[in-house]
Amino acid sequence: MTSLYEYAGGEEAIHRLEQIFYDSVLRDPLLQPLFGAGRPEHVPHLTAFTAESFGGPDRFSRELGFAHLIAVHRGLRISEEQRQRFVALYLAALDTAGMPGDPDFRAAVIEHVEFGTRVAMQNSHAVTDDELHPVREVPRWTWAGDDDGRPPPA
Repeated sequence: MTSLYEYAGGEEAIHRLEQIFYDSVLRDPLLQPLFGAGRPEHVPHLTAFTAESFGGPDRFSRELGFAHLIAVHRGLRISEEQRQRFVALYLAALDTAGMPGDPDFRAAVIEHVEFGTRVAMQNSHAVTDDELHPVREVPRWTWAGDDDGRPPPA
């Protein structure tokens, strides 16, 4: 079966998606405070994370590790409104980036983004390690409905 990574168009297409998304976040008054003025490494990190999540190379895990992802979210205190805006901007970026419109692909992406934002929100409020979400590695996402051991939606 074709991976979500391959179906999306590989590294180049995912990078384009993440750049469009990141640019929209930096312009958004609700989300921009979480991201500040932006950082040049953020789009490559987002690209590596999404690529790995979708079945591509494991560069994020090898070069950064999931502990990095936990660390960057700690203390942000992401609100539900911010989480929902993140999801909305991500879904809008899918269209702007020309990502496939296949309903099964979109369902998998939505499931992935919903899960990821809930993990990030929980971790952003964690005061102790016991309050962190239990996910400690990049989840591998597949087509909606596939049971590959990925974490269930929160």
